Amino acid sequence: MSTDKVYNSIEEVLDIAESAEGKTVGEFDINNRLDSRGNKGGIGQVLEEGLFKMAVNSRAEADFVDLGLELKVTAIKENKKNDFSAKERLVLNIINYEEDYKDSFEESSFWQKNKNLLIIFYLYKDELDKKDFPIIKSVLHNFDPVDLEIIKQDWQTIIDKIKAGEAHNISEGDTMYLAACTKGANAKSIRKQPFSNIPAKQRAFSLKSSYMSAFARRVIDRQLIPSLFNVDELKSKTTLQLLQERFAPYIGKRVSEIAKLVDIPVTKNKAFNANLISAVLGVKGTKLESLREFSKANIKFKTIRLEPTGIPKEHMSFEQIDFHRWVNDAWEDSQLYEKFEYTKYLFVVFQYDETEKENKNREPYLKGIMLWNMPEVVIEHELKELWKTTKAILEEGVQLTPVRNGVSNNLPGASFNGVCHIRPKARDSKDQVELPDGQHITKQCYWLNREYIAEIVKDI
Repeated sequence: MSTDKVYNSIEEVLDIAESAEGKTVGEFDINNRLDSRGNKGGIGQVLEEGLFKMAVNSRAEADFVDLGLELKVTAIKENKKNDFSAKERLVLNIINYEEDYKDSFEESSFWQKNKNLLIIFYLYKDELDKKDFPIIKSVLHNFDPVDLEIIKQDWQTIIDKIKAGEAHNISEGDTMYLAACTKGANAKSIRKQPFSNIPAKQRAFSLKSSYMSAFARRVIDRQLIPSLFNVDELKSKTTLQLLQERFAPYIGKRVSEIAKLVDIPVTKNKAFNANLISAVLGVKGTKLESLREFSKANIKFKTIRLEPTGIPKEHMSFEQIDFHRWVNDAWEDSQLYEKFEYTKYLFVVFQYDETEKENKNREPYLKGIMLWNMPEVVIEHELKELWKTTKAILEEGVQLTPVRNGVSNNLPGASFNGVCHIRPKARDSKDQVELPDGQHITKQCYWLNREYIAEIVKDI
């Protein structure tokens, strides 16, 4: 279907888009779409019809087909620090498992449809009716050259999984900026894949919410984000290869030796590990999460200290559990799924030497690094099993039993499934939260088992 109005240039389209800035979404709702709760297209369709005078479509090519320009309307929120962040990922086009692997990146349906995007940001506020959401900013998005190299690598990672018959094991954590998000009425929306008989979830190419947050801050607040790598480096090497190069001179060296080489003092301060890694990467004084590659790809940093046996002394802890959310959210909206489906980790691994077993002041050496995300098969089995079991216990009511050194509970413990479990993480026994059944419990976190961590890093 063609547009009702013909636009002669991208500049003309941008002028129309910019004329809406400062107005509300409802001012363009000529067909009263926002009165219908069931209308999923919602605000994007409202602006297509009311602002651009276009008929709503789901065409394979770009929206402004003669200009090669795709329209995307997306929500941002204002956080407590008065920064903007994306409310969600930016969903692009559906992945066609049967066809997409046949093309090069430059000829791909993804690139042909999305190389030129007109992005309109509106401000989402819980307290407002959607008709009153203000339109904040319209911007032409051409991929930054550094970002584009990473996006090409991401696209290839997704395509390689399809070619390997692994479309059913694709995860959003596999990639840096460009993700393959689930797309369909529910998780049961599945498709055939060409190199395996196992059906795969329907997925779409999308720009991660972390990527969109960084983009929004740059174009709205003019925030500049420091980069770790340049475009020439990324043309020939992956992010992991470049990280490994930066760490290579320090492999096998003890913490104090590394600190001396990068000229930072050794302290027992909590921030020491992060400061040490920043200095190794050549960005001393910069928080890792504020680097472009870390913030846009939602990469979190964790240090792991292995005993001489190759197993960490401790399990690995994550966020405090919001038990009310655990009961109320569906699996794919859950705190647990969100953390491991959308997050990548830089594991910096240190190990203690066998010869220093009895030394109280022993010092580990740097063994290596890895970029890790939880495999989809683990997310959909062991992780989901933890979520379902805990949800059932919470709905029945947690059994709290007084014991000699406190109170025990029947939440899944370290012997649950070998991968993940729940245990306390609190200042003391009085540091408590309320459970959905009204009881109070010491604050709890979800953890990855130390044996599972050992298995992940064993080949470093």
